[in-house]
Amino acid sequence: MTKIRQPIVTVCGHVDHGKTSILDCLRDSCVQEGEAGGITQKISFTLYPIEQLKIACPLIEKSGIKLNIPGFLLIDTPGHAAFTNLRKRGGSLADLAVLVIDINEGIKPQTAEVIKILKLNKTPFLIALNKIDNISGWRKSDDSLEKNIDSQQPHVKQIFDERYMTIIGALNHHGFDSDLFYKIKDFTKKIALIPCSARTKQGIPELIMMLCGLSQKYLENKLILGKEARGVMLEVKKEKSNNYIEAILHDGTLSKTDEIAVANFNGEPIITKIRILEEIEPLSSKFKPKEKTTASTGIRMQLVEKTEILPGMPFVIYKRNKEKIKEIFQKEISKNIQTEKQGIIAKADSLGSLEALLFLLKENNIPVVKAGIGKINKTDIISAKANLEINELDSVVVGFNVPVDDEAKEIQKNIKIITDEVIYKLIENLVDFRKEKSKEIEKKRLMKLTTICKLKILHQHVFRNTKPAIFGVKIEGGKLISGLNLFDEKGEKIGRVKNIQSENKSVEEAKEEMEVAISIPGVNYERQLKIKENLYSDISSSQFKNFKKNKDLLSPNEMKILQEIAEIKRQKKADWGE
Repeated sequence: MTKIRQPIVTVCGHVDHGKTSILDCLRDSCVQEGEAGGITQKISFTLYPIEQLKIACPLIEKSGIKLNIPGFLLIDTPGHAAFTNLRKRGGSLADLAVLVIDINEGIKPQTAEVIKILKLNKTPFLIALNKIDNISGWRKSDDSLEKNIDSQQPHVKQIFDERYMTIIGALNHHGFDSDLFYKIKDFTKKIALIPCSARTKQGIPELIMMLCGLSQKYLENKLILGKEARGVMLEVKKEKSNNYIEAILHDGTLSKTDEIAVANFNGEPIITKIRILEEIEPLSSKFKPKEKTTASTGIRMQLVEKTEILPGMPFVIYKRNKEKIKEIFQKEISKNIQTEKQGIIAKADSLGSLEALLFLLKENNIPVVKAGIGKINKTDIISAKANLEINELDSVVVGFNVPVDDEAKEIQKNIKIITDEVIYKLIENLVDFRKEKSKEIEKKRLMKLTTICKLKILHQHVFRNTKPAIFGVKIEGGKLISGLNLFDEKGEKIGRVKNIQSENKSVEEAKEEMEVAISIPGVNYERQLKIKENLYSDISSSQFKNFKKNKDLLSPNEMKILQEIAEIKRQKKADWGE
C-alpha cells in the first residue's frame, strides 16, 4: 500500500493580523487544560496527528470524510520571514499555506509580499479572515459558521459583506479569484476565505476541515512518500555546549546510521554522519531520540562534521555519489541565486529568505552584484565600496533578518547599510533611499557646472579692505564653493571667490546657515560693498534654463533664490532665461 506523508502547512501573514494566535488555536484546540502551558515557547514546527485533528474538529467525523493523511506538520518560522526561508528543489517546502488577513484591515504591504511569494512558489493557499469578532455588533452563536454569518443584524452583515468583498477585489488585483469557502464549488479555481476569530475560536474547526479536505482531494499524489530521505536545514541552535540543527525531513525515511550530504552556498556537499537524531513529539516542543524517522516531520540533529551549516540549505542521503549530489545542489542554488555584473550587495538569514529577497529586488528593478547568507561583514562593505567608483547608487548593502558585525561598522563610511526583519519594509526603505540618492547624484551633476547661492554680507566682520578684500558672509541659501563668480542685487559683477574660511580653517564649500569669511581679489570693500546687502552666484541664461528644467532637484529656498537671480538679470535684459 502506498504510504502518504503529512502535508506541510505554513501559517503566514502581516504582523499583528493574528498569525501566531491562529497557530496557537490550531495547536491548543485539542490540548487539555493542564497541558496548555506546554506549548508556549517559540517552536519552529508542530506535529499534529490525525487523532488529535478529529478531536479539534468534530466536523470531520460529522461530514463522514475518510481521511488518508496521517496529520499535518505545521510550520512557524521565527521572525517575519514567514515561510520564505522554507523551500526545496522545485518550489516551496510547504504543501499548503494559511494566509492570515485581518478582515477589518485587509491586504497590507506585508500581505501583498507574501501573496507574491506564494504565487512565485506556486503554493496552494487558504485565507483565514481573522478578527470577525472585532466587527462592531458581531454575535457568536453555536450555529454553523455560514448560519451564524447570515443571522447577524442587517447592519453588521452589511459591514461584514463590504469587508470581505473588498478583500476579494484586492486578491483579484493580485491575479486570484476567491470567495467564502461555502460558496465555492471548485477549489482548484478559487481561493477559499474562511472567516474566523482566533480569540473566540469561531471558524477554527472550519479552517481545519478545509485544510483536511483540500489536502485529501488535491495533494494526495504529491504526498506519496519517496524512498530517498530529503530535508531542509532550518536553523542552528546552541544548547549548553552543543550545537543542534533543527531541520524538516520532507521526504523519505532517515536513520541515525545514515550519512548525509548538506549543501553549502557554493553547492559543494558537506558530508557528515549523524551523532544524535531526535524527532519533535506531537503537539509539543519536546524532542525524543529516534533510531529512524519518517517524513514529513520536524527533527533535531547533532552532526559529526563541525563545518558551519547554513540555514535553508537542502540535505540528502549520501551514497558515495558526491559528484551527482554536487551537480544537483549547484543547479538548485545557482538557478535561484542569480546576480548581475553591477548592483547592490544583498544578505539574508537563509537560502529561502535570500531567494525571496532577490525576487522582490528584481521586481523593483534593483540589480544585485553579490548575494550571500549570514551577517553583513567587512567583505560586503569592501564590495560595496568598489561600487562607489562605478555607480554611487549601488554603494548599498541590504540585510534581511541579519545583524551587522563590528568590523563592517568600523569601515562603513560612505556606504549605506539597510537592514530589517520585515521584508516589505526593507524593500520600501531601499526604494526610498535610491530615489533620494538619485536626486542627490543628479543634483551633484547639475551643480558641477555651477551652483545656486545667496550671501548676506556681515558688515561687522571686515578683515581686509582690498588686495584681496576679506569679509564675513552668511549663506542665506544654496551652497557657496570656492571659485564661484558673484554679482550684487543690481546685477553688477563683483568678482570670484578665491578662498573660504570657517573657524580659521580653509574649506572648499559652505552650506546654508553657515557664517564664513571669504576673500575676493580685485575688490575694494569700502568702495564696492559697504552699502550692499546681498550677493548672488552669477549664472548664465542657459544654466538658469537647466536649473528650471530640473527644479524637482532643488529645495524651495533654492527655487526662491533662482527666481531672485532671474529678476535681477531681467532688469538689464528683459528676456534673460526665457
